[in-house]
Amino acid sequence: MQNIALKNIHQDIQKLVIDTGNFIRNEGLNFDLGVVETKSFNQLVSYVDKTAEEKLVKGLLQILPTAGFITEEKTINRKGDRYTFVIDPLDGTTNFVHGLPVFSVSVGLMDGNKLVAGYVFDVCQNWLFHGYEGGTAMLNDSIIQVSKAAKMEDALMATGFPYYDFVQMPEYIEVLKVLMRETHGLRRMGSAAIDLVYTACGKFDGFFEYGLQPWDVAAGAFLVKLAGGKVADFKGGDDYLFGKTIIAGNPQIFESLTKLIEEKFEN
Repeated sequence: MQNIALKNIHQDIQKLVIDTGNFIRNEGLNFDLGVVETKSFNQLVSYVDKTAEEKLVKGLLQILPTAGFITEEKTINRKGDRYTFVIDPLDGTTNFVHGLPVFSVSVGLMDGNKLVAGYVFDVCQNWLFHGYEGGTAMLNDSIIQVSKAAKMEDALMATGFPYYDFVQMPEYIEVLKVLMRETHGLRRMGSAAIDLVYTACGKFDGFFEYGLQPWDVAAGAFLVKLAGGKVADFKGGDDYLFGKTIIAGNPQIFESLTKLIEEKFEN
C-alpha cells in the first residue's frame, strides 16, 4: 500500500480545491434556476455540482492515483488501497441556486478509517481552511484555533435545520429552546462544512446537527480537532462521520452542548 507524506501533496490539493471553487463562483454569476434537479425531497443538484465533482476527482487522481472516493454526486465508485477522499463538491447547493452567497467546496482525506487532512473553501469569502495531520489548522495563511468561550451564555452557536428527516424534530426543538435562552444566539448557514470551519476558527463556539452525510462533515470535523476543538456524535461517541449526527465545539462549550443533547435526545 502506498505511503504518502501529507505535506508533499498539501499544496496541490489546496490549488485544486480553490480552482474548483472559482469555477462554482463563475457559474453562479449567470445561474439559471431552471437547470436544477431534485435528487430527493429538499435535496437539489445541478450541472455545477456534478461538474465540480468531476474536476475534483480528476485532479485528485492525478495527485494520489491509488486513492478511493466517497462522493456526494457518485461521480466515481472506487475503493482505494489505503487512502480515501471524501468529497462534497458544493456544500450549500440550495443557497447557491437561490443566489445566497454561503456555499463551499469540501474535501477530506482518510488514511484507513482515520481522517488525516481537510480542505474547505468558503467560495464567496475566498477563504480556504486547510490542514493535515502533524500540521496546524489554517485559514489561508493564518493559523486558526477554536474559541476560548467557557460558558454557554458567552457562546454563539451554529446548527442546521432538519430538511428531510423530521423524526427527531421534537427533541431538536427542545435543544433550540434552551440555546435560545442561554446563549448569544443561533445561526443556520446552510453549509455544514462552513459551520464546522467557522467553529474551528472561533467564529462559532459550537455546532450540532443531525441527518448529515460523511461528505458534509469529513473535512470540517478534522479541522475542528486540528484547531484544538472536540467532535462527537449525539451519544458522545466517535461515529460522527457515518452516524449522521455531530457535535463540535471548543472543549468547554462542547462538554456543555454534549450534555444538553444527550439529555434531550436520550432515546
